[in-house]
Amino acid sequence: MQSQSLRDRQVASLEKILNLNQASPEPSTVHHDPSAANGLIPKATPILNSDGDPIWKVLVFDNLGRDVISSVLRVNDLRGWGVTIHLNLNSPRHPIPDVPVLYLVEPTAANLTLINQDLSKSLYSEAYINFLSSIPRPLMEDFAAQIAEAGTAESISQVYDQYLNFVVAEPDLFSLGLGKETYWALNSANVKDEEIDTLVEKIVSGLFSVVVTMGVIPIIRCPRGGAAEMIAAKLDRKLRDHILNSKDNLFSTQGQRSSITGGTPSSRPVLVIVDRNVDLIPMLSHSWTYQSLVHDVLKMHLNRITIETPIDEDNPAKGRTKRAYDLTSKDFFWSRNAGVPFPQVAEDIDTELTKYKDDANEITQKAGASSLEDLQTDNPNTSAQHLKAAITLLPELRERKAVLDMHMNIATALLKGIKDRQLDNFFQIEENITKQTKGMMNELLNDDAKGNQPLDKLRLFIIWFLSTEQEVSRTDMERFEEALVKAGADTTALAYIKKVREVTRMTMMTSAPTQPAQQSTGGELFRGFSSISNRLTGQLPGALGTNFENLISGVKNFLPVNKDITITKIVESLMDPASASSSAIAKTEDYLYFDPRSANARGTMPAPSQARHQQASGGPGALGSLGPGTQASFGQRRQGFSEAIVFTVGGGSMDEYGNLQDWAKRTSVASGATAGASKRRVVYGSTEIVNAEDFVVGELARLGQEDR
Repeated sequence: MQSQSLRDRQVASLEKILNLNQASPEPSTVHHDPSAANGLIPKATPILNSDGDPIWKVLVFDNLGRDVISSVLRVNDLRGWGVTIHLNLNSPRHPIPDVPVLYLVEPTAANLTLINQDLSKSLYSEAYINFLSSIPRPLMEDFAAQIAEAGTAESISQVYDQYLNFVVAEPDLFSLGLGKETYWALNSANVKDEEIDTLVEKIVSGLFSVVVTMGVIPIIRCPRGGAAEMIAAKLDRKLRDHILNSKDNLFSTQGQRSSITGGTPSSRPVLVIVDRNVDLIPMLSHSWTYQSLVHDVLKMHLNRITIETPIDEDNPAKGRTKRAYDLTSKDFFWSRNAGVPFPQVAEDIDTELTKYKDDANEITQKAGASSLEDLQTDNPNTSAQHLKAAITLLPELRERKAVLDMHMNIATALLKGIKDRQLDNFFQIEENITKQTKGMMNELLNDDAKGNQPLDKLRLFIIWFLSTEQEVSRTDMERFEEALVKAGADTTALAYIKKVREVTRMTMMTSAPTQPAQQSTGGELFRGFSSISNRLTGQLPGALGTNFENLISGVKNFLPVNKDITITKIVESLMDPASASSSAIAKTEDYLYFDPRSANARGTMPAPSQARHQQASGGPGALGSLGPGTQASFGQRRQGFSEAIVFTVGGGSMDEYGNLQDWAKRTSVASGATAGASKRRVVYGSTEIVNAEDFVVGELARLGQEDR
C-alpha cells in the first residue's frame, strides 16, 4: 500500500488542530475529499459541545500560518471544521466574545504580545494556542509571566507545539517559507554571523518539523563543508536530543510509521541535504513541463496564479480582466498533467473537452433535453426515469467543465508567453547547451528577434557559461557582456557568476539523454499543435478558439529528451548505488553519514559562524569544513533506499522537483515495482521555491553588485 504523502500528513495534522486537537471522529479523507472540488461543503462534522451543538470558532494566524493553511485547505474545508471566519493576527480585529479562537502562529515575542493583548481585551471566549514550531523555554516563561500579570490564564484552554512550520505546495513538494533571499544571505560577505546562525536554526527547525510530520527518523547524508553540513550536524543533534530527553517521543506515538521504532536503516528514508551551489542551472533554465512553465511565465506562488482573460470571449472589444486560479492536487487535470511536457497537456485538454462533450450529450439525450441548461424539473419534455441520474451527474459535469475552462485559459496565457518570449527556442538550445560554440552564443545574444525579454538571454548565457568546456577569455567575456547590455539585460549578476563558476563546475554532472520509455517516433508520440488547434477551434467559444489557433501557429511541437540533472544523479547514487553511474558515485563517495539513532554515526557541531570563517579556500558558498564528521563505511555507502527527502539550501526549483519525480517513477517501473510493491518515492524541499526572475534579479544581481 502506498504510504501517505507529506501533504496528506500535514492536512491530517491541521484538521486535528481545527478539531481542537481531538482525534478526528472520521478518517481525514472524509473531511478533505473530492466533494469540495465540486464546490460543495466537505462532509466534515465539526466537534460538538456538551449540548450536542457544533463548536464554531475563529481562526487567527500569522503570515506563515496563513501560507501553511492556504496551500492545502480551502475556505470550504475550514467551514467543514466549524471555522466561521479566519483573520490575520497583525490586522485590526473586532471582538467576538462568545466564540473560541484557534491561533496558528510562529512562537515569536511579537506574536505572543499580540495574543496576550487579545486575551486582555477579551476578544474571544477561550483560546486554543498552536505554535508552528516548538516554543523556546525563555519565550514560554515570558509569555507565562505576561499572562499572570494580566490575569488572563483562565482564557487559555490549550497550548500546543505543532511542528508545521513548512509549506506544502504539491503532495511531495515543500518549502520552509524563508523568503527569496536565503541564497544571497548564505553567500554574501555583508551578512552578520548572528544572522547566519538564526537562518541555520530556522532551517533546522523546519526540517525537524518535516521529519516529525512524516513520522520517521531518516539517515542524513550531505557533502562536506558549507551550510549543508552545518544543517545536517545540527539536525542530527536535535533529533538525538529529542529521542534521549523527551518524555513524549514524537516518533513513537500512535499513528507514526512502524519502521521508525527500530527498523533497519534501509527501511527508513535518506535525507539528502545539499547546498544550492551544487548546481545553479535548474534555477535559471527554461523548462517545457506544465508546472515549470506556470511557475516561470505566470509567477505561481503558493499554488495561486493570476492571469488576464477576456471579459466577453465573443467580444474582445470589451477588454480584459484579471482572474486568480488555485492549482491544487484536488484538481484532477493538474494532478495528472503538472509534470507533463506542455504539448501533451494541450492534447489532454482536447481529449478531456471531447470526453466532456460526449458525456454531456449522452445525459441530455437520455433525459430528452437539448442541453444541460434545459435539464429542469419543470420541463415537460424531460424523461422522468433519467432525470434523477442526470441531476446527480450535473455537479460533477459542471465542475469538470469549470476545471477545463480554467486550464484552457492557463494554456492560452502560457502560449502567449511562449510565443512572445520564444521560450520554445530557448528550451531547445538549452537541451544541447554544451554543443553551442562561442560564435553561436554571440550571434544568438545579438539577435533582436530572439524573444522580447532580455532576462531570457541572460539566463541562457549564464547556463552556457556554467556548462561549457570551452575557455572563455576576458575579451570573450567583454564581448558577451556588451551584447547582453545592448539587448537590454542587466549584467550585474555576472560578476558573481564568474566567481562561482569554478565551484559549481566541480559538482555539476552533465547527463546524456536516457532512452525514453516509449520508442515511438515523434509523430506518433505527439500529433502536433496544429491538429489540436483544428479540433479545439470548433469546441471553444468564438474569439477564444481563434486566439488559441493563432497562438499555436509557430510554436514548436517537440518533446524534451529524457535526462537526469545533477541533483537527480546525486540522489540516485545515494538511493540506488547499484544502478548509478561511477561518476555520480565518485561525487558522493565522500558524503557524510548521520544516523540519529546510532551511537556512532554522528558528526561534530561547531557554531555556523565558526565554520563560516573557514571559507577562505572554499570559494563562494563553501562555509568551510566542520571537522572530521562521520565518514560512511563501505556498507553504508552501498546501502539502498526506497524513499528519500531531498533538501536544497538556498532555493529550490520546479525543474528539480519534476526531474526527481520522473526519475522515481521511471526507476520504480524499471525495477518491476507493482501496485502492491514498495515504489520509489522522493520528497523534494527547499528554503523557498524561487522562480528564475527572482533568483537572478533578487539574489545573483545583489551578490554581483557586492563583488564589483
